[in-house]
Amino acid sequence: MVHRRHTEGRPGRRGTELPEVVFQPPAGTPAGLEVMPLADFRARTRDWPWHIATPHRQDFHTLVLVTSGTLRHRVDFAGYVLQTGSWLWIRPGQVHQWQNPDQAEATMVLFQDDFVAPDTAELAGLGTSFGMPLYSPDAVEAQALAASAEQLAAEFSQRARHPLPVHAALLHRLLDVVLLRLARLRQSGPAEEATPEPFLRFRDAVEQGFTRTHRIDDYARELGYAPRTLTRATQTAAGISAKDYLDRRLLLEAKRLLAHGTDPAATVATRLGFTSATHFGKFFQRHTGHTPLAFRATQRDRPSK
Repeated sequence: MVHRRHTEGRPGRRGTELPEVVFQPPAGTPAGLEVMPLADFRARTRDWPWHIATPHRQDFHTLVLVTSGTLRHRVDFAGYVLQTGSWLWIRPGQVHQWQNPDQAEATMVLFQDDFVAPDTAELAGLGTSFGMPLYSPDAVEAQALAASAEQLAAEFSQRARHPLPVHAALLHRLLDVVLLRLARLRQSGPAEEATPEPFLRFRDAVEQGFTRTHRIDDYARELGYAPRTLTRATQTAAGISAKDYLDRRLLLEAKRLLAHGTDPAATVATRLGFTSATHFGKFFQRHTGHTPLAFRATQRDRPSK
């Protein structure tokens, strides 16, 4: 099961930061994966110090397959409505909020990055911060995905049926099937080109260093590429320039900190690696049309549902 923690503040009291949920594998299961009905998740989280409808983030992936009813969920400032057969993919670090978990039934698949084989992780786009949250397959693919999820859930719940190494191998491969089918829904054409290696390395470097440097030249030098190589690779993989990709990552984190935290804008600027609050303010207003404090005010005024 998962456990919650605050990144700041006293235990049992809401701090200045978002609640953070960390993955704790159930005893006797292969580390890095858990499959459960949404009803079990609701029951297990009733005694948490904060309600599951509170905005929070987590250090693992969550796939949600709606099996009946309509589920409403909010992920990084966008609202989603999931009908039966739809999937939601919540990625590590994303801020999300359950809005009506009592009005739907679903299968939940929780997993960590290192549970997935590197080739599957690349094909499924596990490393991106801008992954598509909502998947609405057609009837044929919905049936195939539901069957794959059902097999995964059945194998997870019958852990004594096979020796542990066989059980773990089956779970790995069954999760691969689900992830690769979802990745296929993301494609815009009949075939998807391999993601350029420079972009994969740049994407990972941005995740590790976007609060440290905002210069593409620095990433290019550290990775051993020319800046134009990173720009071409990012344009091919993400449809935007390397600089735009980095700016989008910075802007997303800035919005998260402003909307859900209480730190002054100057502190947010420092945390994100800006040389001054003025520089941060100009960057934020150029991309959003709002000052940091005006954006925070709009989020405070927004109804929770």
